[in-house]
Amino acid sequence: MKIFKLWTPVFVWCGFIFYLSSVPNLNTGWGTWDLILRKIAHMAEYFILAALLYRAFKGSFNLSAPYLLFWSVVLSFLYAVSDEMHQAFVPTRDPSPKDVFIDTIGIIIFYLLIRFCNKFKKTLVP
Repeated sequence: MKIFKLWTPVFVWCGFIFYLSSVPNLNTGWGTWDLILRKIAHMAEYFILAALLYRAFKGSFNLSAPYLLFWSVVLSFLYAVSDEMHQAFVPTRDPSPKDVFIDTIGIIIFYLLIRFCNKFKKTLVP
């Protein structure tokens, strides 16, 4: 049951990302703001995916902190790449290396946050 609780959010979130990538003409109609909001959404989607993967790996396996981060980052990045390839098959959507880069920014922000928190915890605990 523990594995189910840890991994279900990962798969639900991946499904949500897949759904959003399947929507043709996904935009708000707000011009420049639309572009900015979509790019922020890209970063947030993959920040959350990396966090969910980290949580699932941490609760499922006895991995050291570097490996927890490594697998969370690598799998999030690979999902970003596959998501862009998926968009090649969606009408009015195209795969974009720029979007993978923007997704990766969200993943890197997660990585840096975890590294900062781990270092901060070590300074608090003698």
